[in-house]
Amino acid sequence: MSRLNKIIDAFEEGVIATILALMTLVTFWQVVMRYGFNTGWGGALQFTRVLFAWLILFGMSYGLKIGAHLGVDAFIRLFPKPVFRAFGLLGALLTLLYAALLFDADWFGWLLGLDNRGSSGGAFDYVARYYKLPIGMEDLKFPEWYQEMFGVKERVPRWWGYVILPVGLVLLGFRSLQMCWLIITGQRDTMIAAHEAEELVEENKDVLKD
Repeated sequence: MSRLNKIIDAFEEGVIATILALMTLVTFWQVVMRYGFNTGWGGALQFTRVLFAWLILFGMSYGLKIGAHLGVDAFIRLFPKPVFRAFGLLGALLTLLYAALLFDADWFGWLLGLDNRGSSGGAFDYVARYYKLPIGMEDLKFPEWYQEMFGVKERVPRWWGYVILPVGLVLLGFRSLQMCWLIITGQRDTMIAAHEAEELVEENKDVLKD
């Protein structure tokens, strides 16, 4: 489990760093080309939008890992610590349920004995449908040399941009399970960071005196 956690940590951090670097480089290049040479890459805006969406969906799970998700716990802090931890565990379980439902909701309908009624199923099925359909991005195109070398169509397949949906939800589900374990074993009380401001004030209360 520890080895798997390290692999996922490295994967998340590597992808997030790469996305941030690419967004910065592409945006900087566009500014230089647009204002310096009155030209630019027509697909830059859509490219950075896709990267931003990837950053958000990777950030869901990474935020759980580093305790960066904010929450309001003023009410549940009034309860005894075991009850407070129970609320924290409930939050982690609900986050796991949220990830599972968005990944594929068919199992939930089957569990409750409900008909599908034309439901798309979830993120996995959504990406799988785009994988089968020859639909490309509006502005993102392959270079001509790439098209000739691999015999692909002009536009980048749309499912390339959407594949982060099931991947991000799987990572979120994994982190939710991890939070459940940490709360059950007493290593954490909750998965949110609600008292960051109070801790910062406490740490820096003597700064002005100096």
